[in-house]
Amino acid sequence: MTRGSYVLVGYDATIESERALLWAVEEARLRRLPLHMCHAWRWPYPVGYLDYGCMAKVQRIGENILDRGIALAQSIAPMVETRKHLMDGPAYAALMHHSHDAELIVVGSHDPDDLSVGSTALRLPARAHRPVVVVRTTGTRFGQVVVGVDGSAGGDAALAMAFEEADLRGWRVRAVYGCWEPSAARDGDLALFNDEEKLRRVSRDRLDRAIAPWRARHPLVEAEATLVVEPPRQALFAAAEAADLVVAGNRGAGGLDPLALGATSSALLQHVPCTVAIVQPAGQA
Repeated sequence: MTRGSYVLVGYDATIESERALLWAVEEARLRRLPLHMCHAWRWPYPVGYLDYGCMAKVQRIGENILDRGIALAQSIAPMVETRKHLMDGPAYAALMHHSHDAELIVVGSHDPDDLSVGSTALRLPARAHRPVVVVRTTGTRFGQVVVGVDGSAGGDAALAMAFEEADLRGWRVRAVYGCWEPSAARDGDLALFNDEEKLRRVSRDRLDRAIAPWRARHPLVEAEATLVVEPPRQALFAAAEAADLVVAGNRGAGGLDPLALGATSSALLQHVPCTVAIVQPAGQA
């Protein structure tokens, strides 16, 4: 994945966006990058109705929100360079517009079960070409990053981010491979699901080979590789209970909507209680 030149965060002065801002400030500080803060204001009246005085007031409110966010960021980490961007339209579109050279994008989220299909926390990870971190909690509770491994390009990109985050923050990595996924089996692999011992052996080898380069690249990171004969979604849900961050590669849903999130990525965003990062495969970043 190519490196970006700043951390991008969406901010609207809600509690959820303040959590995202706290996470983004720490990312910028640890990565020694500037912080770019984006706010999207929405015209509250029907299209075609123009009131330039009211529009100017709405824009000023947006500027004030950004100024509040900048002041908060600078109070936390005065050494981090900050820049603000005010745009109109949907929040996810504004963040997409400013994300091309971002190292990663950080947004807040409501409680998992309150996410709607059209929410920024679901739409942005499906469309962005940069890693998207959807923040639900801040601070360190477990000191652990959980990452999903499946031998795919998306899984490899997720491992890269998980090890980097752990290295930056002094956390541990737990790489989880839920290998019971017949519907996604590669050519010639379907027969493995008739022989659990062989499935375990082949999957363990795949897991060890996937994690080995990242262990070598980050020798100070404590890493555990966990193989479970369960569907990936179920395996990651269980591991997320003791994680501060879950990282998953987006394989996409395929089918009629190539921009939709894969089923596991979408389920993580909608149901796990901790912060979730969705990473695109290297060729799509």
